[in-house]
Amino acid sequence: MATVPAAKNPTMASTPAHARPRMRVNAWHLVGLLAIFLFAVFPFYWMVATSLKTQAEALASPPIWAFTPHLDNYVNVLFERDVLHSLGNSLIVAVCTTLLAVGLGTPAAYALARFEFKGKEDLWFWFITNRMLSPIVVALPIFLMARNLGLIDTHLVLILIYLTFNLPIVVWICTDQFRGVPKDLDEAARLSGASRFTIFWRIALPLAMPGVAVSAIFSFIFSWNELLYALVLTRNVARTAPVTATSFMSGYDLPWGEIMATGTLIVFPVIIFALMVSKHLVQGLTMGAVK
Repeated sequence: MATVPAAKNPTMASTPAHARPRMRVNAWHLVGLLAIFLFAVFPFYWMVATSLKTQAEALASPPIWAFTPHLDNYVNVLFERDVLHSLGNSLIVAVCTTLLAVGLGTPAAYALARFEFKGKEDLWFWFITNRMLSPIVVALPIFLMARNLGLIDTHLVLILIYLTFNLPIVVWICTDQFRGVPKDLDEAARLSGASRFTIFWRIALPLAMPGVAVSAIFSFIFSWNELLYALVLTRNVARTAPVTATSFMSGYDLPWGEIMATGTLIVFPVIIFALMVSKHLVQGLTMGAVK
């Protein structure tokens, strides 16, 4: 009686033939995702690692991968370079701009999503085209107006300028979110005697909160990272962290450790803020992808 030879690979033998190509595809997807992750995370790793090195270690060639970390660069930038004051200015400007943009943009977005009125399309087009304008084009006129009004080197001028550019983002994102909220809910609330403000505040706004969170994150990041207007409109009192970071580069002296330490301190609050609202962020970015 003839014997049947045993399979060389029990795992492959137990796996259906039609499932093997899928396993190979999934493996390549995993490799691709890992490569993308490393490509995205490596600059942050290198920034943090350089901030913990000495100047000699930061400039070493080939790069030094194993080193003893120290916090001298952070101590220098926080207490000698006045970065702590600049971070406070950035926080004041970014938080105030985000609150104003969300507070003014969400009612405007609700009105654009729910009501029909004359000039609605023109108003919507104006909001969209504001983001098409290059900031450098209006930098000089804004500087001249701020100088004439005595607003140079103040938090107020940065908040107003950032609000001008962030408000269209909030209106744009939140309008689509409010359009996704069924109008039947508004009509049912109206039959129950609810006012327009009550419907907006208690029904539409909670349901559109993922989009509001996304717009708030974008507004905060744009306000926190903006450099051009902060460089033009501030001197010492209201100088933000990105402007302070650029002041380290003078002549032939490039203290990379201190520059990277400042960059780490600038990125850290944005990461914390994004993690705090990550749940709403994922919902807002994926809403409408699956019907």
